[in-house]
Amino acid sequence: MATGGLTALSHAADEGGAAPAAAAEQDAGAYQMDDLGRGLVSVGSADGNLVSWRLLATDPDDVAFNVYRDGTRINDEPLTGATNFLDEGAPADAEYTVSSVVDGAETMDAATALYLPNASTDIPIDSPGGDYVANDASVGDLNGDGELEIVLKWDPTNAKDNSQSGVTGNVYIDAYTLTGDQLWRIDLGRNIRAGAHYTQFQVFDYDGDGSAEVAMKTADATVDGAGTVIGDANADYRNDGGYILDGPEYLTIFEGATGAAIDTVDYVPGRGNVADWGDDYGNRVDRFLAATAYLDGSSPSLIMCRGYYTRSVIAAWDFDGSNLTQRWVFDSDEAGGQYAGQGNHNLSVGDLDGDGRDEIAYGSLAVDDDGGVLWSTGYGHGDAQHLGDFDPNNEGLEFYKVDEDGSKPGSWLADADTGDVLWETEPAGDNGRGMADDIWADNPGAEFWSSADGGLRNLDGDEVGDKPSSINFAVWWDGDLTRELLDDTHIDKYTGDGETRLLTGEGVASNNGTKATPALSADILGDWREEVIWRTSDNSALRIYSTDDPTDTSIPALMQDRQYRTSIAWQNTAYNQPPHPSFYIGPDMAQITPSMLNGVPAGAGE
Repeated sequence: MATGGLTALSHAADEGGAAPAAAAEQDAGAYQMDDLGRGLVSVGSADGNLVSWRLLATDPDDVAFNVYRDGTRINDEPLTGATNFLDEGAPADAEYTVSSVVDGAETMDAATALYLPNASTDIPIDSPGGDYVANDASVGDLNGDGELEIVLKWDPTNAKDNSQSGVTGNVYIDAYTLTGDQLWRIDLGRNIRAGAHYTQFQVFDYDGDGSAEVAMKTADATVDGAGTVIGDANADYRNDGGYILDGPEYLTIFEGATGAAIDTVDYVPGRGNVADWGDDYGNRVDRFLAATAYLDGSSPSLIMCRGYYTRSVIAAWDFDGSNLTQRWVFDSDEAGGQYAGQGNHNLSVGDLDGDGRDEIAYGSLAVDDDGGVLWSTGYGHGDAQHLGDFDPNNEGLEFYKVDEDGSKPGSWLADADTGDVLWETEPAGDNGRGMADDIWADNPGAEFWSSADGGLRNLDGDEVGDKPSSINFAVWWDGDLTRELLDDTHIDKYTGDGETRLLTGEGVASNNGTKATPALSADILGDWREEVIWRTSDNSALRIYSTDDPTDTSIPALMQDRQYRTSIAWQNTAYNQPPHPSFYIGPDMAQITPSMLNGVPAGAGE
């Protein structure tokens, strides 16, 4: 069990810069978390309505609940344990509220439940035009009301991989409430190219005021959510090949409620000499990653990156509500040539070394909370990686990765603290996909599998079963503690003797071509199980699916675990990966109680 989300330690930022003011307001040993409401939902099914709500990190461990249908309590005794209740045979239009019971005192603390008929609901979205596709999404409490809103990226149909020439349409970023109200739209403008590797956006409450901000790379002619142009409105830096290799580059942080730009600074690092990044036509220079990390253990910092095939640069920023301030910069050109070319098409954030502060797993390289090198295996670039507590009997986190270099191991599992490789598979060329999670109850701990590997491996690296049919995402969906397979527009359960289909999304589509990822998969409503958001096939709505299976297991809201929350922030980055919490979830897990999540709600002191 890692310390990054559970009983996280607080440290003064005497390394790499001053801590944000919000950190000083928190108790020692605490971290800022979203001040969420209950996320109450009523999920309709043939059996009735599954009423589900969040167990919050601020709840007493012995909290109980009452459920009310149309104002009348429907449970005989206050409910303890799992935070869901199947109201069998209830009418579809029933309205539900929930109260908490602490020391015999009852508090009505949830609004009327959001109803999901047939275990799904549609959020209308406003396409910028017929040649646009709804792409990746993220969530945050943009307006401080305790509920999560959705931030959505729109890609034009002529979006390009960096290796492909051609002019693209503009990229748009929208914000929507869960009831379908559009809050704002940002037009990134002609000087931001469209494609999976260009725009990585972060949604997080960086200043601790209780409302999330949105941050991303911008340029001259970007228009914020209030209609204000950033820089030169008439600038056009596109060359004949559609690449943008001239002109200023910016980093902008926007107000979550309005989309208005709050502060804009120069993007670090600038492109400089294009050829220094590995080619001279604009492919490798514009490979961007983004994340959020609690570098001081208590408050979030913005992480913006450039490059991973050769030179790799990671810049950490703090935000005080008005200004972005650079915390530190890691540059492989300065740290040492052995650290170049070690990055992935994605990154992970968590407390790798157990010191209470977050580090950045950047592929085969781990960067410490102060911007120094924690470790590097030297195995180079890859397409997929996973950071989590995969072994409940090993202290701390583990890190699983697949490699692209034919001279390096095809896949490997390492101790996240030291980078010591626990096991590895034979070189296999470009091993394009890999997955890690506990999907099979008959095998202790997590399982690991990849494109170039023939079977399913256990914690010792031994083959223990047949490889699952998909190597993509995973989702906690049914009532047990193993995780299910999420691929394209369906969810399947691995049984050891095959797979059972649990859900096939109808009238929806996945994103990012052969990657076939959802717009978002995250615990955004109800109890600890995860929701899946896909775009409808006609791009007119985002469809949220939520499980209608009851569970007997109680786990606090995953969005209030520090590592899981930062996983949701980076999920949209480049080659999307599924989130993992700081603690192990599986059939042999230790109980996780609210008091073990030492978070302080953002804005609580205001």
